[in-house]
Amino acid sequence: MATSIALPQSQPLSIFKRATQLIPGILLLVAVGYAGKFIERSIAQYGRAHHLTLPNIEYVLWAILLGLVIANTTGVPAAFKPGLATYEFWLKAGIVLLGSRFLLGDVLKLGGVSLILVAIEIALSLTFMTALGKAFGLKPKLTTLLAVGSSICGVSAIIATQGAIDADEEDSSFAIAAILTLGAISLFIFPLIGHWLHMSDLSYGLWAGLGIDNTAEVTAAGNLYSDAAGKVAVLAKTARNAMIGFVVLGYAIHWARKEKTAGVTNKAAFLWNKFPKFVLGFLLISAIATAHVFNKEQLTSLANLSRWAFLLTFAGVGLRTNIGDMRKQGFRPFIVGALGEIVIAALTLGLVFGADKFLR
Repeated sequence: MATSIALPQSQPLSIFKRATQLIPGILLLVAVGYAGKFIERSIAQYGRAHHLTLPNIEYVLWAILLGLVIANTTGVPAAFKPGLATYEFWLKAGIVLLGSRFLLGDVLKLGGVSLILVAIEIALSLTFMTALGKAFGLKPKLTTLLAVGSSICGVSAIIATQGAIDADEEDSSFAIAAILTLGAISLFIFPLIGHWLHMSDLSYGLWAGLGIDNTAEVTAAGNLYSDAAGKVAVLAKTARNAMIGFVVLGYAIHWARKEKTAGVTNKAAFLWNKFPKFVLGFLLISAIATAHVFNKEQLTSLANLSRWAFLLTFAGVGLRTNIGDMRKQGFRPFIVGALGEIVIAALTLGLVFGADKFLR
């Protein structure tokens, strides 16, 4: 008598069940992320309506703060946790799509002397912030996040580096909060110093592009000075931004080598397995965009998709962060960030003044 082997019928059902388990958490990510965006827009609209200059606190920080409040007060029910875990997917997808916003060709518009200053700023910032983090006894990965955030492009660099070196959510929350808070302060201080020193539009714009971390604050600080300064500031910031892929790539290789390589016979294979492939995706998209394969509308669509992915990512960072764990670090990360920003601002101001006669 022949026997038949029954094929399992439960696989499609299990996939469907898994998908439905993700929905509550993903909807929570969307709600928290969009709430952060709503708060940012509401404050900006209020400022415009009442002719007030209010600090531009980006949705990034609001989304993280809202997530922190929920996670550390009411808590997150178990039904939401599978969907919240997808924040890592949104993180990686956002980083890959982020490459469309950094065109290497735009860097060349800045000029040779200014590009040299950008390279010096990045090298000095990374070195100084790393030494400062060690001196204050910060965790190595938190130090790395603060160094990259201060030297390259703020939040985007921190999020990209977090995924590349597998840093904790608490570390990225600390680094992002420090960078955004200090960036908001710089928005007001830089124009005051620029006017006090009677800086030219070119010199001030270059200083703002070198010394302030986030693109939004750089743009605002530049335009508060003058339209011409705003254009130079954005170009200088773009040059810094374009280096994100290479710096993150270097740190990813560094941490892959540093962690758990003892006893590994084939280190090349180990490094490749540990290496975050999405960083290569970022570089590939950036190269394709630089080669003008995408038209303007497609670039805008990719950039918007990246922002939506990060919207969910930031919400997830807050919802998965335990304030009790953050308390163990104390105020040291903020002190390191503040000292670093002050020193970097002074160093970049000195660089700009030193190169002033070559810039004209």
